[in-house]
Amino acid sequence: MLPNESKEHSTTPYSAKRIDYEAEIGRLRKDMNAVILAHYYQDDEIQDLADYVGDSLDLARRAAETKADVIVFCGVRFMAEGAKLLNPEKLVLIPDMKAGCSLEDSCPPEAFRAFKEQHPDHMVVTYINCSAAVKALSDVIVTSTNAEAIIRQIPPEQKIIFAPDKYLGSYLIKKTGRDMLLWNGTCMVHERFSEQELIKLKTRHPEASIIAHPECPENLLQHAVHIGSTSSLIRYSEERPGNSFIVLTEPGILHQMKKRSPGSTFYDVPGISGGACISCNTCPYMKLNTLEKIYQCMTTRGPSIELPADLMSRARKPLERMLEMSKAIGRN
Repeated sequence: MLPNESKEHSTTPYSAKRIDYEAEIGRLRKDMNAVILAHYYQDDEIQDLADYVGDSLDLARRAAETKADVIVFCGVRFMAEGAKLLNPEKLVLIPDMKAGCSLEDSCPPEAFRAFKEQHPDHMVVTYINCSAAVKALSDVIVTSTNAEAIIRQIPPEQKIIFAPDKYLGSYLIKKTGRDMLLWNGTCMVHERFSEQELIKLKTRHPEASIIAHPECPENLLQHAVHIGSTSSLIRYSEERPGNSFIVLTEPGILHQMKKRSPGSTFYDVPGISGGACISCNTCPYMKLNTLEKIYQCMTTRGPSIELPADLMSRARKPLERMLEMSKAIGRN
């Protein structure tokens, strides 16, 4: 019964009564020995209750190191799959199994297998935003934080396939000088930012620095003074307190930016103008997760990530190789 609610006079069905989700999630976390991991693109309230908030590399590290019995992954499905690959014996929950990824969808496993077979002399370097099946076809996984450093560790004579994000791949070619073969995949959020709206924002706020995620197309990146992963963008703004920033990535990141640099001003960039697109700069998959769904998945212990043992064994190797090759890269 809720405080100040009369048992005798209550006519509200149990299912409709208000639940203090934060308190209940906290109780379940303790009872289940669970850890809650959340990506920077999650809603503010989810970031605030998570045990760890981070980018793909940091969350992969947290998943690999956790002593918890249960991992609740508040992000998208490929992230939760990664946690399961690194912890096959643990229960890995995801609030909404429909939380997919447009970049993952752009790289179907069988099509990628055929592409790889056409280039047998190439090493496959794959961005973490992909399915477990594509990871199993890869030699090493990378994130936007560690991709450049890992590619620089590969012998220069070794030919490389980079998948699935062509914009991140193009950016890395310019950074490393490697002539990589790119898979033609994109993230719908970063691809849909409007250069026209970006220029309008910059015109209205000429003092603001443009900072961008490398999943953005080149025409957007050319306006940026800093390009980097989500954690890199947060760190860049944190190190310049009191300044203004126009941020080219999913706006969920602004919550952490404002917390870490409360005296700064942040602007998110609208999506393509003049069309039917609403909130194009927001990832619809990331926003499927809610406090209610977190509570529900912890209460019912589902949906959970289940993968075939053979697939997990093959997909775990390039993920573990990434963690090994990333040891020199610091944490946030």
